[in-house]
Amino acid sequence: MKEIIELLEKNARLTPEDISRILKKDIATVKKTIEKLEKSGVILGYKAIINEEKSKSFKPVRAVIEVQVTPKRNQGFDYIAERIYKFPEVVTCFLVSGTYDLLLIVEGDNIHDVAQFVAEKLAPLEGVRGTVTHFLLKKYKQDGFVLTKGKENHRQSISL
Repeated sequence: MKEIIELLEKNARLTPEDISRILKKDIATVKKTIEKLEKSGVILGYKAIINEEKSKSFKPVRAVIEVQVTPKRNQGFDYIAERIYKFPEVVTCFLVSGTYDLLLIVEGDNIHDVAQFVAEKLAPLEGVRGTVTHFLLKKYKQDGFVLTKGKENHRQSISL
């Protein structure tokens, strides 16, 4: 099961036939395992990783937001995290260690939309003590995929 998950994490386009061949396992077993993983919620979905620099489609504005919260008595961080991750602007929500408690990735059509989300929806929530917003400027690597070619250094080296 672990081997199948690892293969699909690296390349979700692999067919059960491909996986069967790679792992030298019976195709019926591979299909049943994938089905079981999907039904049990281990595999939640399959996603294409898009290089937006090369895509002509709409590019949303993304921001990473660090959020300090006060956990709710008897419910901990889960209560406030659930209220936050239900907003459609929130793409990702993690509980983290350190100065801040939650790390969010949010999307909007433009910078104003993201700023408005923080000012009007996130910051006023009961339990939110503070936020720090970082707008994403460029992606270099995402989910293990390098999105930009490294620029070669064309300067000549000089030795003294």
